[in-house]
Amino acid sequence: MTKTTKGESFTPYQKFIVAIIAILQFTVVLDFMVLSPLGAQLLEELNINTGQFGLVVSAYAFSAGAAGLLTAGFADKFDRKKLLLFFYCGFIIGTFLCAIAPNYEFLLMARIVTGLFGGVIASISFAIISDIFSLQQRGRVMGFVQMSFAASQVLGIPIGLYLANNAGWHSPFFMIVGLSLLIGLVIVIKLKPVNEHLKIKFDKSPFQHLIKIFRNTGYIKAFGATVLLATGGFMLMPFASAFSVNNLGLKLTDLPMLYMCTGIFSMMVGPIAGKLSDKLGKMKVFFAGSILTMTIVLIYCNLSATPFWLVLLLNILLFAGVLTRIVPAQALMTAVPEPEDRGAFMSVNSSIQQISGGIASAVAGLIVIQTEGKAIENYDVLGYLVVASMLITIVMMNKINQHILHKEKAGI
Repeated sequence: MTKTTKGESFTPYQKFIVAIIAILQFTVVLDFMVLSPLGAQLLEELNINTGQFGLVVSAYAFSAGAAGLLTAGFADKFDRKKLLLFFYCGFIIGTFLCAIAPNYEFLLMARIVTGLFGGVIASISFAIISDIFSLQQRGRVMGFVQMSFAASQVLGIPIGLYLANNAGWHSPFFMIVGLSLLIGLVIVIKLKPVNEHLKIKFDKSPFQHLIKIFRNTGYIKAFGATVLLATGGFMLMPFASAFSVNNLGLKLTDLPMLYMCTGIFSMMVGPIAGKLSDKLGKMKVFFAGSILTMTIVLIYCNLSATPFWLVLLLNILLFAGVLTRIVPAQALMTAVPEPEDRGAFMSVNSSIQQISGGIASAVAGLIVIQTEGKAIENYDVLGYLVVASMLITIVMMNKINQHILHKEKAGI
């Protein structure tokens, strides 16, 4: 399968690849993100505390991390289409278990199952993108794929919240299962085998291949940056809805409009960030996005009762900054591994991201406290920790960018 070159338009099939991966990621992202706006409802209906809710979020992340490590050794030994379908089927089963969960313990188990399969899907998708598109095009591709992040807010979360408010918190998961079944069918019928990497001579056992990944100093630096990249979202997002309702004074009925409006603007930001990354340089765009995100985090996490319009404005700016970081960062990460290591690298990278995020979520659940009046305390502490991690990440991503530029000049 031939990669595109700089300035070349995508073929119809390549446009399909971008679209199907974006839609697939939409379901996976929505499955994770829907827990955050459901947080205020789950805390009350399941009669759990912030620590237990943080564990529900982190359970997905920890199991996803374990699955990534287990998958890494043989990720490059199979047709990526078959691997994608296997894990997507498991993800659908896990989400269905969430939909029928009768209590906290069952929901926790269901999140573990979902994470075991869903957490690997992004790494397989990014490996497919790396196989098909050149580095000069990946910023643009990632920009469109990241629209799934925003689309989950525009369409998924508002609809999910509407269903949850009218038919119970289980209903959003049933919605995700139905949509995922349709997407899986399209993948079976339309996606061609992705097996060019199998032509590369590969004699190592899965365990030896995994060891090789961890012995590569360039890969280790990238994994270190991934640890810090995961900190922000996993720390702030799980308690965002509870903070908005109990501290900022929003109503539960305000949340669908908040997420939908934020998502509409975010859908525009993703493709723009991708095009700018390819045109101006991925590191420059990442730096600008980091500065914007840090500024808004410091403001947002220190708010008290706030008018809806101001909360909405800050959310739009926050997610614009987050996307302007994610798009170039993911494009840069795809350039780190060698072709024969892409599947393994992406699996390990996804695993590290999920485990780091799980730890961050669990730590956040211990830092924040819900008072008897239901207010969330110490949310500002989370903000300071997120900003500190972003400052360090800028330095680490710059080193990765310099390494990639050196490889390009040397023709490696």
